[in-house]
Amino acid sequence: MMANQNKLLFYLNKFVNEKVAIRNANIRKSVRDICKVVQNVLKEVEVQEPRFISTLIETDTHFEGLRVISPNEFEIVLFLNQMGVFNFVDDGTIPGCAVLKLSDGRKRSMSLWVEFITASGYLSARKIRARFQTLVSQAIEKSNNRDIVKVIPDSTEVRLKIRDRYTVQITPAFKCAGIWPRSASHWPLPHIPWPNPALVGEVKTEGFNLLSKESPALNGKQSSAESDAWVLSFTEAENKLLQGGCRKKCLTILKTLRDRHLEFTGTPIQSYQMKTLLLFECEKHPRELDWDISCLGDRLVGVLLQLISCLQCRKCPHFFLNNVDLFAGRSPAAMENAAKQTWRLAREILTNPKSLEKL
Repeated sequence: MMANQNKLLFYLNKFVNEKVAIRNANIRKSVRDICKVVQNVLKEVEVQEPRFISTLIETDTHFEGLRVISPNEFEIVLFLNQMGVFNFVDDGTIPGCAVLKLSDGRKRSMSLWVEFITASGYLSARKIRARFQTLVSQAIEKSNNRDIVKVIPDSTEVRLKIRDRYTVQITPAFKCAGIWPRSASHWPLPHIPWPNPALVGEVKTEGFNLLSKESPALNGKQSSAESDAWVLSFTEAENKLLQGGCRKKCLTILKTLRDRHLEFTGTPIQSYQMKTLLLFECEKHPRELDWDISCLGDRLVGVLLQLISCLQCRKCPHFFLNNVDLFAGRSPAAMENAAKQTWRLAREILTNPKSLEKL
C-alpha cells in the first residue's frame, strides 16, 4: 500500500513539475495580455463615468479581482464604492442571491447610485450592469484596441472576446467585509473540527462579495425582482480555507486534469466545481495530518470520486449555500459524458500511476 502511495506521489510531483507548470506559465502569459487590454478599456470607462473606477491592479504578481475559469476564459470583478446607505437583505427568497435596500430614513439623493434605485428602494444589479455595458461598448469604440476586442452580444452581462481567443467577463461588485450572510449561517458545521475557530473568524471577517451577474441557479428565467438581486460570491473566503498542507497543490492538479481531459462543448465541469469539492474533502478529512504531502494521491482521488457521484446525481452543492446547485441548467447528457470521462481518469490514476506521464 505504502509503495503504491509513494509511486503515485512520485508521478503526481512529476505531473506538477511538467504539465501543471506549463499550464500556469501559459495562463500567466494570457492574463498579462488580457489585463493590458481590459485596463485600457476600463481607463476610458472611468473617464466617461468616474463612479466606475478600475480596481484591476497588479499586486504581488496577481491581479486584484481576476478569476481564471479555464485557460481561455476569465472573470474580472470590478469593485464599486459606497454601498453604505443600503441594507443587505438576505432572506433566502432567491437562491444564492441577496438584495440591497435603501436604509430607512435615507433619501435616494444620499446615494452615489441614485438613478439605479428601483421604485421599491432596491439598488438594481441589472440597471448598474446595463449602464456599465453601454460604457464598455463606447470605450471600446474609442480604443486603439478595437480591432482585437469586441463585446459579445445577446447577453445582459459584460462579456468581451479578445483576439478571437479569450472570453473575459467584467462583473461590477460590492465588497462586504466584516459581515456574514444568513444563508451561510449553518457554516461551519458544529460536529466537524475543521476549520479551527481562529480560521473561521478570519474567513467571516473577510466576508464575501455581491456580484452583478445573472444567477446560474435561476437558469436564465429571471423576473425583474430577481434580476435586481446580487449574486453572493465567497472567492476570498474559499482561498483562505485552502491554505496549508497540500490543498493548493491538489487544486492545481485538479484544474490541469480538468483542462486537459474534461473540457468539451457543453462541459458541466468548471474549475469552480473542483474547488468546491476540494473544500468538502477538507471537511471529510479535518485533520491537518490528512493533508500532508504524502496523502496528496488519496485526496486527489477522493475529489474525483466525489465529482463522479455529483455528476451521477445531477447535483453539485455550493460549499456555503445549501440551496444552490452548481450543476443547475446543465444538460443531463453532458453530465453523463463527464461522469464517464472522470471515472476513466480516476481509474487510470488509481490503477496505473505511471499513466500520469501521458494524461
